[in-house]
Amino acid sequence: MTFSLLHWVLDTWADEPAREVFRQGATLLASRYRQLGLNQLLPIDRVWVGVRSTRPDAFGGFHHPNQGYRHLQLASVITRYGRLSDPRLASPELVALDLLRSYAHDCLHWGSFREYRLQEGRVVRSRYGINRRDPQGRTYSARDKDDAVSTRNLGIVMEGATDREARTIAATVADRLGLTELIAPPGRLAFRDTTGRLEPSDFDDADPGVAGRFRLAMAGYEHGVGMRYRQFLAETGGAEAGTLHGLIVAAMIGGDLSGLTGWLDRRHGARAFPRIFRSPAYAGPDPGE
Repeated sequence: MTFSLLHWVLDTWADEPAREVFRQGATLLASRYRQLGLNQLLPIDRVWVGVRSTRPDAFGGFHHPNQGYRHLQLASVITRYGRLSDPRLASPELVALDLLRSYAHDCLHWGSFREYRLQEGRVVRSRYGINRRDPQGRTYSARDKDDAVSTRNLGIVMEGATDREARTIAATVADRLGLTELIAPPGRLAFRDTTGRLEPSDFDDADPGVAGRFRLAMAGYEHGVGMRYRQFLAETGGAEAGTLHGLIVAAMIGGDLSGLTGWLDRRHGARAFPRIFRSPAYAGPDPGE
């Protein structure tokens, strides 16, 4: 895999509409994240983009395996959408929109609250966003069951909230610029995925080959994160699901859960946060303790 820095990738694009996708998206996400308490974005010279591969089966984009934000290195590793063995862009606007989603997504990972402790000579991350680990390393909430349709796992909640923000930004830019869904798969599916418009029926038909593996990864992420998070918001937030989502993201960034826990207590009774999320195996403090 050959990598380039994100700002180098953008500077080499000759396609002006694609550049405009990222320009408008960067302006929009800066404003949105500032409202939520994040005043500095992940520097684009900390974002590495996989642009070419010698493997004929390499297919890049948001769902490429083993990519994402690296906490230790304070950097993001992503790939451009499409066949990485082909230097041509399948659709410049779609490539730009997918990179925008990945960047917006990793900006929130980079900007989320973190707390570390020294334990037996090792540095251990004890808090991340609204999640935490006890001294034995056990996370606050248990894993969801494989067939779960909703979530009570804080890791999935934070990942779902992060990607909801990224997809909303991508969808807003696509609507502003009049980008339409691409007819041919997998571009059509990738557009719907990037803008948060997937439906269960989108995964009904088999799609063999290189793009098919990307599609399977997309389906796994949607079922395991996107759909579960939407269902959680509907169950827990009801008509105020949007408010609940905003409180979750703000708490992730600032590390102060009082607004979120207070909102949950008023609607679901005292100590709602631990009743909803806490695993019996967890032996550490609750938020606010």
